[in-house]
Amino acid sequence: MVSKGKAYSLLFLFISVLINESIFRIASEGSLSITGLSISFLFSLSIALGIFTLASLFNARINYVIFSGFLVLTGLLFSSQLIYFKFFKTFYSLYSTGNVLQVAEFWRDIIELGLGNFAWIALFFSPAVFLFLYGKKLMTFHKLKGGLMTVLGCSFIISYFSAISVIYINGQDTNSPYELYFKQGGIVRSVDQLGLLTAMRLDLQRLVSDYPSGLAVKVPGELPAREEGEGEGLKEDELQMLDIDFETLIAEEEDEHIKQMHRYFHNVPPSRKNEFTGRFEGYNLVLITAEGFSPYAVHKEVTPTLYKMVNEGYKFTNFYNPLWEVSTSDGEYVATTGLLPMNGVWSFYKSGSNLMPFAMGNQLKKRGYKTVAYHNHTYSYYRRDVSHPNMGYSYKGIGNGLEVEEIWPASDLEMMQKTVPEYIKTQPFHAYYMTVSGHMQYNFSGNNQANKNRHYVEHLPFSEQAKAYLATQVELDHALDYLLSRLKEEGIAEQTLIVLSADHYPYGLEKKTIEELAGEPVERNFELYKSPLIMYTDGMEPVTVDKPASSLDIIPTLSNLMGLEFDSRLMIGRDIFSNSDPLVIFSNKSFITDKGRFNSETNTFTPVPGADVSEGYAEKISAEITNKFNVSANILELDYYNKVISD
Repeated sequence: MVSKGKAYSLLFLFISVLINESIFRIASEGSLSITGLSISFLFSLSIALGIFTLASLFNARINYVIFSGFLVLTGLLFSSQLIYFKFFKTFYSLYSTGNVLQVAEFWRDIIELGLGNFAWIALFFSPAVFLFLYGKKLMTFHKLKGGLMTVLGCSFIISYFSAISVIYINGQDTNSPYELYFKQGGIVRSVDQLGLLTAMRLDLQRLVSDYPSGLAVKVPGELPAREEGEGEGLKEDELQMLDIDFETLIAEEEDEHIKQMHRYFHNVPPSRKNEFTGRFEGYNLVLITAEGFSPYAVHKEVTPTLYKMVNEGYKFTNFYNPLWEVSTSDGEYVATTGLLPMNGVWSFYKSGSNLMPFAMGNQLKKRGYKTVAYHNHTYSYYRRDVSHPNMGYSYKGIGNGLEVEEIWPASDLEMMQKTVPEYIKTQPFHAYYMTVSGHMQYNFSGNNQANKNRHYVEHLPFSEQAKAYLATQVELDHALDYLLSRLKEEGIAEQTLIVLSADHYPYGLEKKTIEELAGEPVERNFELYKSPLIMYTDGMEPVTVDKPASSLDIIPTLSNLMGLEFDSRLMIGRDIFSNSDPLVIFSNKSFITDKGRFNSETNTFTPVPGADVSEGYAEKISAEITNKFNVSANILELDYYNKVISD
């Protein structure tokens, strides 16, 4: 029979795990879901039983060490994940921990966040502290005998499979616990529905097993039927596609995952060429991914160059920059590849060993362009030293050739001043920039760009954080003003296309600050990610584009505008100006089309007034999106482009 002290130790372990899981959800997301809490309850019980059983195999001393070690480690895990979430608005995967030294570059911000969340951190460590102070007085840690161990083992199995049963009971819809547990799921949603410890255990299993080696893909014919008329009437001389013999590839391929990918793309209808095809053929191209750029950065008085470029070029009124779940570099990856990021890995880094034929650097390099890329932060951060040369660029950052003042954050203007002379006289050219001046934290004490430009925003009727954010965007505005002035000096401003999008919304701003800048409440599932997309050439006639689009669509759209030979079937994004139906995909698998919006968090579809929406439309699009995530992951995991395109 188990002693009272031993029973207390099991109960204490279970309560510690369950409370930490609950506190963690409140501290990070601010809410608890009933489904997630019930699954966490059962998984917490199985975890407690597992650790308790393991510890009970040994003598009292080792038993106590296992108990205390587990509580300390879980305290560290919950605390570090909370700080990481507060900083990056996602949780780190075990894959990311191999690059922990890069995150350490933000040690000042990490310390500040740690101090600001000290109460939560203290709660995460309180079970370990309680054990050290009172554990040996209230609990016992002796070794248990065989019969009791059998009972514990059976209890573990019952609690674990009870959790699995609840997962099955909740169905297999988008973002369901079933999908997150048994299939590929984002870590933020997994934590919400399954608990942090279970999400990290699944992450470990997939990492150790090299998951996935190829995800199941359905070809379009196997998906719910498309609406009548979709994909019809396409003539070969109008199609945005390459000459790829998929039928031969299918017949000769032995790997089933690759064969299924061939079948998928063979059945994807290509988009048509259109009146915008080749509009900027032969133009120079400056492509910019701007750190933390947003609609709130566009101010007629404070950022006049941004205001001019947003309103006097292609004005996209329905454009979105989703935030992805693994790393903030995923936003840059999506904007420069036309692909969705893969769960569990740094997609950009992983792409560095793959053929990436549709990256603008590689496409334009083949056309004889001078192709260069710059980043005014550590050149190897997120391993851009691997990904960016592979995209066809001669790449410089701080530490490998870009000599700018090493302050935090560094100056976008100074980066432009140092780099534009390197390519402006060699035409045609394509320059790619990843900026950093707009990076959080948004304050005047630790952010050099905010402090530098403080006098431009001091008079505005905003809070300190709002003014600090705008001040960082002033530096981007000055950088663009310098670029435009140099292009005009060289007489090539009208032959240079400038394209700018954000990597993500400024998540370093508090919710109240975002709404202060917006001047109204900001809806969190869709409108939070709405952003300008700049496509601008000096002297052009402004064009308003109302079609829903996202950063996923930038590369296929640019490929069309610049008259490049590309295959619209092989990218997940779509040419915005083509006849393709619009589809904006968010990380949680919510979506926007021309027919309405689907919120995956509430499982509700809201149609556009007057839209003709067929029965099962939302389910059909959701199935397509799940498929697109799998296809995109396979492109990366299987180096798929290398199987169908000659370099």
